[in-house]
Amino acid sequence: MIQRKLFSLTLILLFGFLLIFCASSPSPVPQKSPAPDQMIEQIESSKQVKAMNERILMSSLSSKKEPYRDYKIGPEDLLEISVFEEEKLNKTVRVSSQGNISLPLLGILRVKGLTAYELEKEIRDLLVEKYLQDPHVGVFIKEYRNQQISVIGAVDKPGVYDVRGQKTILDLLAIAGGLSSGAEKDAGQLLFLIRPPRPEDEVSDEKKDSDGQVPKTFVIDLEELLIKGDLALNLPLAHGDVINIPVSGKIFVGGEVRRPGGFPLKGKKMTVTQAIAMAEGLKPEADGAETRIFRYSEGQMGKEIVSVNLNSIHKGMGEDRLLKENDIIIVPKSGVKTFFIGLRDTVKGLIGFGFSLGSL
Repeated sequence: MIQRKLFSLTLILLFGFLLIFCASSPSPVPQKSPAPDQMIEQIESSKQVKAMNERILMSSLSSKKEPYRDYKIGPEDLLEISVFEEEKLNKTVRVSSQGNISLPLLGILRVKGLTAYELEKEIRDLLVEKYLQDPHVGVFIKEYRNQQISVIGAVDKPGVYDVRGQKTILDLLAIAGGLSSGAEKDAGQLLFLIRPPRPEDEVSDEKKDSDGQVPKTFVIDLEELLIKGDLALNLPLAHGDVINIPVSGKIFVGGEVRRPGGFPLKGKKMTVTQAIAMAEGLKPEADGAETRIFRYSEGQMGKEIVSVNLNSIHKGMGEDRLLKENDIIIVPKSGVKTFFIGLRDTVKGLIGFGFSLGSL
């Protein structure tokens, strides 16, 4: 009987402690939920990235194109060459650092930049010209040289990738795990393919000019490539190429502003003057009348340059243009203003050393 009473008392005490603990536990602080417009925009952006990633995956799985058909032979490739009518001409050769090979009867051949099919045709034509009537030539690329291609920006696995054979933009996006998504990580609509200048020996005599030493930038609209399926934009890649996919929803302000950099645009309508304000305004030496917006044209591999006169806008006489994603605003320096600012600073310095304006 006593044991039963002790057991009941223990249960009552435990129950009381539980009630006190629950009552004293702080209630969870409600987290501020994002605005409905922001939520809708994030959902739509994530849906777009998801659709693009599905297209990347399907393209990599369903492509029936011979992966190396368009591959251009380069240094260090190992070639297996067969001439069915004459076994003595069969040879496995490594392409030299200059892009040449040496074959029996034919001597030294320049093969750099040719596809396997083009090299087959060249060897066949040379044999017909000198030795054989109707030779059947085969060229097989036994080993591909390593190529390094970088993928940076809004992808799941950015990095430098060692690849072999001919690769395209879609191939590298698949290797890099597709486009990234999520808060502050959604991939933008544009892809920038930056190609370093080719070595001098790759530039033909007709094209040996200053452009051969300047990196080329190709601008690819990802929606055109991945959603609308314009495979003409799926460019073949070369050693040293850099693929950059900026995060969505940014504009960039540079030049003579106080705080140059990138600023968020996602979900907002922003004008040129608002962007300049976000960059904390112009420097005294800025030439606002010669401001330029560099805008990459949709569906084209080029850019559009829009002139903006900030002085006219401030006077209410010019159009304060709306910006688009990835717009780049550049405010140049005014030569005249720079001269007067330098003169002003010099005068200030002289006054600081005990001179007066009257003595100048």
